[in-house]
Amino acid sequence: MNPKFYNLPEEKQQAIINAAYRVFSQNSYKNSPMSEIASLAGISKSLLFHYFSNKKELYLFLWDKCAETTIEYLTKFGCYGQTELFESMERGMRAKMEIIRCYPDMGTFTLRAFYEKDPEVCTDVQDSYHRYFSVKADMTRLNLDPDQFIPGLDIGMMYREMYWASEGYLWEVMQKGDVDIGQMEKDFNRMIAFWKSVYLRREE
Repeated sequence: MNPKFYNLPEEKQQAIINAAYRVFSQNSYKNSPMSEIASLAGISKSLLFHYFSNKKELYLFLWDKCAETTIEYLTKFGCYGQTELFESMERGMRAKMEIIRCYPDMGTFTLRAFYEKDPEVCTDVQDSYHRYFSVKADMTRLNLDPDQFIPGLDIGMMYREMYWASEGYLWEVMQKGDVDIGQMEKDFNRMIAFWKSVYLRREE
């Protein structure tokens, strides 16, 4: 990316970013023309290429911005450093729902980009994802009290099972092609309630 992009007025930067999120969130990577992004942003195609040398560069810039924004909101909502796993998960869910409410096209773009299969970008997206959000890194951020769980529980396996289930749910949502934020929130609340009933130690 051309560093001069950041010399643009904030509103112009946002117009370009939001236009790109909108186009990429509604189409596959291959079927998202730079000309449409430029038109939606109110700039010429040549000027867009002045700031981003090609479509891949713009796409990965948007992806990294999603990751940075997600970490910012997870921190803001106090998701890290919790001793209770499900408290952290509930805070994380609220943080992610807030991101989607504030940046609806960013949320849809994130889901679409995560499952994008185009070889030009899919490997870069997955590599970036694992740098930002590895399961191991998430586990080290949490200061879990093992006494909250049923005796003998493999906490690492439980965490991975919930992670895989969440990813599977998101994949199912993407296949339907219509992201209903309200329904997602209800479904995640139900999943968390179920996991609590299975994994938390019951008071005697």
